[in-house]
Amino acid sequence: MCYDISFTSNIRKLQDYFPGLTIDPEVNVDFTSDHVQAQAYAPFPVITNSNNQLVVKPFEWGVIPDYFRTVEDVKKGRSFMCNAQSEKVVNDHRSFWRRIRQNRCLIPVTGIYEHRGVAGFKNKIPYHIQLRERPVFCLPGLFHHSPFPEVETGEMTGTFTIITRSANNVMKQIHNDGPNTGRMPLFLPQALELQWLQPDLNDEQIQAMLDYQLPDAALEYYPVYTIRSRKPRPDDLDKTAPYTWQNLPELAV
Repeated sequence: MCYDISFTSNIRKLQDYFPGLTIDPEVNVDFTSDHVQAQAYAPFPVITNSNNQLVVKPFEWGVIPDYFRTVEDVKKGRSFMCNAQSEKVVNDHRSFWRRIRQNRCLIPVTGIYEHRGVAGFKNKIPYHIQLRERPVFCLPGLFHHSPFPEVETGEMTGTFTIITRSANNVMKQIHNDGPNTGRMPLFLPQALELQWLQPDLNDEQIQAMLDYQLPDAALEYYPVYTIRSRKPRPDDLDKTAPYTWQNLPELAV
């Protein structure tokens, strides 16, 4: 699945990427992070189409659906709502993702992380993955406003999920272990990213984008140091920097 991302660019640069983009006043325009983890449920800049105007707003990662009735439901179930399987967005009529398929958004990133299981290594090896020649790109997602109002403001918090699909050859070799092995985010060309936010898409058009398979050659990837530990890197570089693991075999690509 996709639970770890990076954004080390500048939010203002998104206005070059999306001409006419409006940045909501609540967005921290100085925000950067070499590692954002889904289960922190922290606000993250997300792009939506509001009345034919593209807007960046701070939404929390991890959808809170209407069928969560209590705070305890949120605590128990939210971690399963950070990703949405592409197969369930249009064709699964029982899925919550189908219900909100018109609430489409984009999550701007400079890369994602995924972990590779390697024989002879005690722990999985993290990789930083990005799109070739695209320093900033966007992951398609869905959003939903929490049914629980904020205590101080009474507003409904915006929440989002990242869409995943079956992996291409490169990502199958990296995401090769664990309960959700063989998945990757839905990577799209820039033209399809923009199309994803069009409000009048029908199910056939949505499904066509969900079925898009990114070519292996479009990905850049390399191993990095441990990302989920508080232990600092031995070289003091940030989490997105390449790291050499001794005796790590190359991918078969």
